[in-house]
Amino acid sequence: MPERKRAQDTRPMTVRSPAERLAAGRALRDKVPRRSHASWQAPADRPDPIHLLEDSSQGRLSELLPIRYGRMLASPFAFLRGAAAIMAWDLASTPATGLRVQACGDCHIMNFGAFATPERNLIFDINDFDETLSAPWEWDIKRLTTSVEVAGRSANLKAASCEQAVRAAIHSYREHMAEYATMPALEVWYQHIDLSSLVQRMPHGVGRKRTQKAIAKARQHNIPAHIFPSLAEHNGKTVRIKDEPPLLFHPRAQQSRYYHEHVKDTFTRYRESLAAQYRTLFDHFVFRDLAVKVVGIGAVGTLCAVALFQDEQGAPLFLQLKEARASVLEPYAGASGYATHGERVVVGQRLMQAASDIFLGWTAGLEPHRYFYIRQLRDMKISLPIGKKRSDPVDLEYFAQACGWALARAHARSGDPATIAGYLGSSEAFDEALTTFAAAYADQTERDHTALVKAVKAGRIKAKVE
Repeated sequence: MPERKRAQDTRPMTVRSPAERLAAGRALRDKVPRRSHASWQAPADRPDPIHLLEDSSQGRLSELLPIRYGRMLASPFAFLRGAAAIMAWDLASTPATGLRVQACGDCHIMNFGAFATPERNLIFDINDFDETLSAPWEWDIKRLTTSVEVAGRSANLKAASCEQAVRAAIHSYREHMAEYATMPALEVWYQHIDLSSLVQRMPHGVGRKRTQKAIAKARQHNIPAHIFPSLAEHNGKTVRIKDEPPLLFHPRAQQSRYYHEHVKDTFTRYRESLAAQYRTLFDHFVFRDLAVKVVGIGAVGTLCAVALFQDEQGAPLFLQLKEARASVLEPYAGASGYATHGERVVVGQRLMQAASDIFLGWTAGLEPHRYFYIRQLRDMKISLPIGKKRSDPVDLEYFAQACGWALARAHARSGDPATIAGYLGSSEAFDEALTTFAAAYADQTERDHTALVKAVKAGRIKAKVE
């Protein structure tokens, strides 16, 4: 891979008024014109996308890689979801103002959704942070808008509908960033997007009813007591997670005493990453079982697992362990400053989310340099009805708008909303540029997806279609 220019952190070292920061943002337009963000053309030195995919698979569980590639084959949208490493390489060569935020790093529309706060309220926010890192704010909004365009195309929506949804995301990001620019820092930190209010404002009755049904189902069935029958079973006096290979299975090493000692040590270290009050809560639970669980698209092949605990009354707690590898942004934005990638993910999530799971923490694995972050499994999570053939253009537009809002709120917490807002301005200049970029990069995604299809047909890549 060629040497890439790293974005510089230009956050001010002295306190400036909102008016001064807005002016500084406007001044950046001379250095990086807003229209410059419109262009995308693959550079001559762009690596073979299949090589980049293979590079990103290094260190993953080789027996699961065919599942990863099989899922990416499904559509260009599925490909985009699994190709964060490819787009990171590409985004590093695009114009950037030098302003940094805590970036998501894998900011596609399916990494937004609803979940429960510790107070059991449902909010809408970003919900995946495997690639989070301090990086240019432009990278997140470009990946988000591209994903909206590709999702619309994969759902067979008309070009005009895709463009309208992309514009909704950008406009929402720009307008909400301008709003956050006027708020005191503490007020920005307290902002959140209430799901019920968001759903009530949905313009499409069918989409609203479908989402309300999903909310009701999540409230009833995404709690540990309801998850238990589908994931675990009693076998005499013991309780065990059900095997459903190849997506849920127990590792062969589980029979050894050394394995159980290691698992105990892993969760002891995890406990230390929790706040004191949550350690007390965690101490009520006893470890019962652990099984490898294949999740998502981009994460397939990394070591992910689900662990079952029970309290004194036998009530279950399911924790999800996800391997935390180096962020795909690191070669271009600089290395993480945290001791482990598990800590990087957790700190990034707490910076960006309005509220995070009380059991969110990190730990280290048996092998050197293998790190994990841990959170509750599901916990009333609700995904968007996007990217499927039945997707409605009004739904896509509305959820794209909500994603733009959530991303602006997340960036405003760690970045300088006034300077970003000053750069974006009140006109649609930036909107126009990113709409053009999203369409151009969607074309690139379709070409890269075709390259994967050809690689599978030629036998270069092994894929398992589920």
